[in-house]
Amino acid sequence: MSAHIMVFDSGIGGTTVLEHIKQSIPDAQYSYFMDNALLPYGAQSQQTIINRLCGLIQFIKDESLNVDLIVIACNTASTSALSAVRKITDIPIVGVVPAVKPAAQITQSKHIGLLATPATVSSSYIDVLIKEHASSITTSLYSSVELVTLAETFFFTQRLDIEKLHAELSRLNINNDIDVLVLGCTHFPILAKPISDYFKARIELLDSGAAIAKRVSSLLNFSDNQAGIKKPLHYYATADINSDKLAIKLVTLIDPSQCEEY
Repeated sequence: MSAHIMVFDSGIGGTTVLEHIKQSIPDAQYSYFMDNALLPYGAQSQQTIINRLCGLIQFIKDESLNVDLIVIACNTASTSALSAVRKITDIPIVGVVPAVKPAAQITQSKHIGLLATPATVSSSYIDVLIKEHASSITTSLYSSVELVTLAETFFFTQRLDIEKLHAELSRLNINNDIDVLVLGCTHFPILAKPISDYFKARIELLDSGAAIAKRVSSLLNFSDNQAGIKKPLHYYATADINSDKLAIKLVTLIDPSQCEEY
C-alpha cells in the first residue's frame, strides 16, 4: 500500500511544499487540508493554532483516514504549535523551518532577510534559529499579511494586483545590503517570480520546500504495489472557496478538550 501523506496549511500556500513532496514520492496517496476559516494563521494566537491542529488530529481519527505522516506546511503553525500537537498523536509530524541556515551559508554580503507572517517573525523559535545558524551575520526580519492574501488570490484566479504587490514590497523596505531573502511563509513562493522581478533578480529567494520533501522521504519506509498509477489528491477546507480549479470537501474542525491544557 502507498503511504498516505496529509499536508496542512491555513490556506493554499502549503501546496508549494506539496509539489516538492510529490516530486520526491510520486506514488504516495495525498490529502491537502486548509484551515482557511482562520486564514491567515499569522494573525491568530498560539493557543488558537494549537487547538486547530488538535482538531485536525481528531478529524483524521473520526474519518478513519489512516494518515501515515502529516506535514504542517505552515511556518506559523510549525513555530508555535508543533511540540504541543506531537504530544497527542503517534502520527509522525513534519514541520517547516524557515531556510535561515542555508541562507546564512550562501550569503556574500553577510546580510540576509527573513520575510514571514507577524506571528512567525515574533516567535521565540526564530530567535533561536538565528542564534544557532546565523549568529555571525546580520539577519533582518520583515512581516506581511498582505502577501498571503495576494498569493491566495493569485493561485485561484491567476490574477495578481501588481500595484498592491509593489506597494507592499515598498512598505517592507528590504535593506539594500540583503542578497538572500528567506521566504518564511509557504504562501510566498507562489509569488516568487513577481517578487524576484520587483528586486530585478538581485536578491536570491530561498524557501524550505525541497528540504521538507527530503525529510519526508527519509521518514517514510513503504513499498508501493501500484507504482506509476496516479492516485486522486483529496482537498479539504474549513470555509467555502469560490474556485473551479479544485474539487474541495468542506469540513468542520472541532477543538478537542485535550488541547486546552497546552
